[in-house]
Parts: sequence; C-alpha cells; structure tokens
Amino acid sequence: MGESRQELVAWLNNLLQLNITKVEQCGTGAALCQVFDSIYLDVQMSRVKFNVNTEYAYLQNFKILQNCFTRHGIDRPVNVEQLIKCKMQDNLEFLQWSKRYWDQYFPGGDYDAVARRRGSGAPPPSAAPTPRASAGAAKRGTTPTTGGRVGKAIGGGAGSVALTQENNTLKETVQGLERERDFYFSKLRDIELLVQQACEEDPEIERQEDGLIKHIQAILYSTEEGFEIPAEAEVDDQETF
Repeated sequence: MGESRQELVAWLNNLLQLNITKVEQCGTGAALCQVFDSIYLDVQMSRVKFNVNTEYAYLQNFKILQNCFTRHGIDRPVNVEQLIKCKMQDNLEFLQWSKRYWDQYFPGGDYDAVARRRGSGAPPPSAAPTPRASAGAAKRGTTPTTGGRVGKAIGGGAGSVALTQENNTLKETVQGLERERDFYFSKLRDIELLVQQACEEDPEIERQEDGLIKHIQAILYSTEEGFEIPAEAEVDDQETF
C-alpha cells in the first residue's frame, strides 16, 4: 500500500524545500520534474515553471518530464490530460508511483533543491538556511531530512508549526470528503432521473410491488434514525435542474 497524501506532501516539501499543501498541486508538473532531477540531475530546471496557473504552462512542464523519461528509458505512461486537471486521485496515483521509483533509484548524497531550480520562478524554500537535502543517509523507502528543518523543529515555534500542519491536514480531509459526497450524490441523482424517466414512459412498472423499480426506489429514499427528508417545498426552492 502506498503512502498517504499527507506523507507524500511531507516528503515532497522535505526533498524539494517547497510549501506544497495538497497532492493536487502536483498537476502543474513542476514538483514532479524536480523529483526526477533529484535522481538524474539532468532535468532543465531553468525551464520548469513553478508559479503558473494555466494548463498550457502545465503542459510545458510535463513535456520536460516526458523528455526525462525518454532519455532514461522510463517505461511509464504519463496521462498528462488527466494530471493537469489537478484532480486528487490521478495525481495521488502518479505521485505514489514516483515515490516508489525515487526510493529505488535515488543515488543518495546531497541534493540542493533551491540551487537547482534557481531562475525557474519557483517559490521561496519552505525552511530557512541550509536548504540542502541531507540525502546521504537516504535509503530505499525513507525520506531525506534537512538541517534547516531539524533546527526549526527544535525552535520555539514547533507547536505553532504542528498546529498549522494539523489544520492543513484537516482542511484537506474535509475537501476530500466533500468531493466524495458530491460524486456519490450525482450518481444517485442520475439513477433517480433514470427511474423517473422509466416510470413516465411505462407507468405500469411503478405499480409492480415486487419489481425492480420499487426496490431501487426503496434504496434511494430509505432513511436512518435522526435523518429527516426536507419538506418538498423546501427542496423545490433549493434545487433547480
């Protein structure tokens, strides 16, 4: 089983000295380019654009990444059209694969992420001085540490940093749950509309007490204790289709 979203984000920020807050941000392609630069040190980081917000710019970053894959014979399809939509699931799966690849092929040694992307328009590093990843001790399946981050953890602001990270994690969790809720609600609504259409075309099927339509309706409109269906007038006021 791959790492969680929070673990992957922490790994990226630690390795690359960035301030990424969620996996979806990997859809720009910039961080992914630098992950592979940390392995091969031959990605044209000066051409990688970090502070961009258009799909065209994301495409340019992924072209650089694909050139790296071609150069090193990495046989992994890159579904760019899906990744640049910055959806969580697509980027999570690709980032999990990227982390496994990094665990296997990262050569160790120091990787100065800030120096490598200098001139690329990247955001400032996430930690103060010593932005060099101490990857000499990195082994497969482990995450490198940085001297700057150790000092920060020891400092007096550790509690504030922990609270901020926890708050960001909770926000990300809520956003994920809201997306899942909306996804499944839309599926249920599509089923409800199909049932309504079938009943309008053939009213007789709704009268069959043991028929498929009745069973589907029973599932759609079932409730649990403590849950109340809003009044019909209220629903009409709130929903338009």
